Amino acid sequence: MFAVRSPATRSRRRKIFALVCAAIVVLAGVAYRPVTHHLRAASVLIRIGQPDAQGFLANYGTNPITTEDFTFTADGAPVRARMYVPTGIERPPAIVILHGVHHLGIEEPRLKNFARAMATHGYEILTPELPGIDDYHVTGASVAVIGDAAKELKRRSGAGRVGVLGLSFSGGLALVAAADPRYAGDFAFVTAVGAHDDMARVLRFFATNEVLLPSGAIEKMQAHEYGPLVVVYSHPEEFFTAADAPTARLTLRYLLWEDLARAHAEAARLSPEGRRRMQLLFEHHTETLAPVLLANIDKYKSEYEPASPHGNLAGLRVPVFLLHGAADNVIPPAETLWLERDVPAGMLRAALISPVVSHVELGRNPTLRDELNLVHWMSAMLDEADAHGSR
Repeated sequence: MFAVRSPATRSRRRKIFALVCAAIVVLAGVAYRPVTHHLRAASVLIRIGQPDAQGFLANYGTNPITTEDFTFTADGAPVRARMYVPTGIERPPAIVILHGVHHLGIEEPRLKNFARAMATHGYEILTPELPGIDDYHVTGASVAVIGDAAKELKRRSGAGRVGVLGLSFSGGLALVAAADPRYAGDFAFVTAVGAHDDMARVLRFFATNEVLLPSGAIEKMQAHEYGPLVVVYSHPEEFFTAADAPTARLTLRYLLWEDLARAHAEAARLSPEGRRRMQLLFEHHTETLAPVLLANIDKYKSEYEPASPHGNLAGLRVPVFLLHGAADNVIPPAETLWLERDVPAGMLRAALISPVVSHVELGRNPTLRDELNLVHWMSAMLDEADAHGSR
């Protein structure tokens, strides 16, 4: 979720979080519990971005962990998964953490940092590999896997209910799973980070660089180049001839993996027209594809609706925590504004759109207030998790 890019940036963030720590102590005064909980939240955030960080705040409340790889059955099929378990803690709160749309799945470094950071602070974590999501397909099929992952973690941990935290599109899918009557009794809470509310609306953003706000206003934002690639990869037959479609899919897969050499090698096998169209994608000139992108949103409506929280949250009866990067150009932050409207009344515990985070990394110039707001949001989520463990 969060990444730090340079030693200078790491040094700056250590100084900022030290200031955050001091500010928390000053603001909380003699209220021991709020101080300790906010210090823990700050420590978790540091370790998410800097897994090897040292010092008082980085090491606050940490403990050793063990990991275990295994498979479990979800929706009738084997699913690869990993447990991160804190040692020496009886009945730790249990949380499923879901990876975003990435071919590395549970091996994605940011996901591993996130899971380890949570486990070292006393949480039992399960990370399941989501079939489809790890191949850049966001569909309702992942809902059953998420629900069965919650059941598996309940079985392994002995918890009555477990938390589920989803990153990117998995955050929206986690909300749908929590509202599903098959799994509603297994969820303690849901956290959605950088999540979508309506797949169709996000896809229109990819095609138009326009964000529809709940107010009805339109905001201009340049979509990340990754977005249109995912759309074309899902249905290459809509953009390429039948003969070119299989090679186009393989080319786009390597492009999404950022393996440019193999992507260009595959593209050379396309027809002249196929190569011309693929070159537009290589050079990010996707505006010429916008009419086809928009047409296919309606054509595949039945595929996108089950994967969208919008219209599917009536059965949601657990606390919800929402976090979104203010400059996120993969899933725009307006989606969290829409989620705030769609989450049933009384279920939303905390929502934050923060300049401290983007879609997958720490922001560049956060203020102290921004840092404090993020620490406070994290503390609230951890407190909810603690309510379902022995802490």
